[in-house]
Amino acid sequence: MLAVRRTSARLSLAALSPLLLLALGCKDGDTTRTSTAAATVAARPADSSKPASVTNPVATPPTPAEAPALEPAAAYREAEANLKSGHYTEAADGFAAYTRSRPENPWGFYMLGLASWKAGNDAEALQGFDQALALDPRHLKSLLNSSRVLLELGRPQEAIDRLQSALAVESQSGDAYRLLGRAHAQLRDVDSAEAAYRKAIAIDERDAWAMNNLGLLYLDLGRDGDALPPLARAVALKPKAPVFQNNLGQALEHTGYYTAAKTAYEAALASDSTYGKASVGLQRVTDRADQPSFGALDLDALALSFQSQVQEWRSALGEQSDSDAQGEVARDSTPEDSVQVAEPSSPQ
Repeated sequence: MLAVRRTSARLSLAALSPLLLLALGCKDGDTTRTSTAAATVAARPADSSKPASVTNPVATPPTPAEAPALEPAAAYREAEANLKSGHYTEAADGFAAYTRSRPENPWGFYMLGLASWKAGNDAEALQGFDQALALDPRHLKSLLNSSRVLLELGRPQEAIDRLQSALAVESQSGDAYRLLGRAHAQLRDVDSAEAAYRKAIAIDERDAWAMNNLGLLYLDLGRDGDALPPLARAVALKPKAPVFQNNLGQALEHTGYYTAAKTAYEAALASDSTYGKASVGLQRVTDRADQPSFGALDLDALALSFQSQVQEWRSALGEQSDSDAQGEVARDSTPEDSVQVAEPSSPQ
């Protein structure tokens, strides 16, 4: 067994598909492979008078000249069909048409933002999410997905502001904590990033993306041995995910387990033959003799050991939740505190 070191509103449209709204909450995964050189940005001061940091909303995009005039229900159905079939630009045009006829509905602007994001138009996506948040500052999906866009744009402090607002809406959102980990990692706040990823995993012990991101954080810090358990567990949960197999291959390669790294890279390519990073990694390790850093390798045992560690985090999370609940009872007994609780939460 390997010894690993530990260093420590509601849409009125009848045609709306609830399943689509749930399923399209995020764009693919979170982190595939982070660069060692993180983006450096200046933190923007948070406005404590607002529940979310929102860029200036813009006017609804004009109707394309060739777009037919459709009833709201028909416009939405057509946009939804385009989104499902991967015609994202057409979907964005359709949702834009819907928002012109239903400008009071934040879900329409959310779907406009989502379609624009999938079409690769980050600026338009952010505008759509901002319009949804202008109508409903507590719109959770808009807070989460706009933070993803901000991370892609290299604006992690603004993403943190929105994620704090998201946690004010849903304090046990694993998505929010996972994204918070990414934002802190971009800012090179390693301790906060690690704590956020652990919280995400404690909330959802099967959050393979949070495990992947935690492993990548360790790899970027040169803590290759620490990266193995979370990446082994991520692969155990989703063995056909090429990203996870590739990243596990990197951790194995860095710790001298070239034979196992070759197997991981091959598994990544079996799932996605076009995965360039896995192909390059496979070339690096092929025919290299193992030079293990820690001794005999047992990936199954590593995944199980990580599971045990997660259970400790979950226990600690449960104790924290109990403590918080008791604190709420105490605060409710104090009139002054009751008034403070009623105030909107400020982003941090």
